[in-house]
This record gives sequence, structure tokens and C-alpha cells, in this order.
Amino acid sequence: MCCVVALGALIGPRIAIVFWWLLDPVRWAFAFRAGWPLAVLGFLFLPWTTLVYVWLAPLGAIHGIGLLWLVLALVIDLSSYGGGYRSRRWI
Repeated sequence: MCCVVALGALIGPRIAIVFWWLLDPVRWAFAFRAGWPLAVLGFLFLPWTTLVYVWLAPLGAIHGIGLLWLVLALVIDLSSYGGGYRSRRWI
């Protein structure tokens, strides 16, 4: 059961990115005006941060409480990498 939850946490945000991109490509184009490579890197390495950025960027809310949401998503993404390291470490 634990592996199913871990797999869902790993794949879940990426599935959400794909569906949201298919349903609202204009928002994604506006959020990633710099180009698609940044969106692909976000998809691969920081999916929660990418989702929050796409949610906030078209609103112009990357300050105040929006910045707090973005930092929280970044912490969640980075903790997934740190958690893997911690579980592999010998005690």
C-alpha cells in the first residue's frame, strides 16, 4: 500500500500538469512566455512548483501570499528529493 501512495505522489502532479495543459493551453502559454524548455524542466523536476506557478503567473500574483504558495510548493518538491536520500541512508 505504501508503494501505491508513493507512486501516486510521484505521478499525480505530472498527470495534473498534462490534463491542465490539454484543457487550458492559453494559460500555460502565458505562464511560460520564455519558452517550452522551462515548462518541460518543471514537469520533470519540480511538478508542484510548476503547477502553482501556472496557477499564479497569469494572475500577476507572484508576490505576497502568492509567493508564499510558490515557496511552499518548492519546499514540497525539494523535500521529495531529500526524503529519498534520508531513506537510503544507513542508520
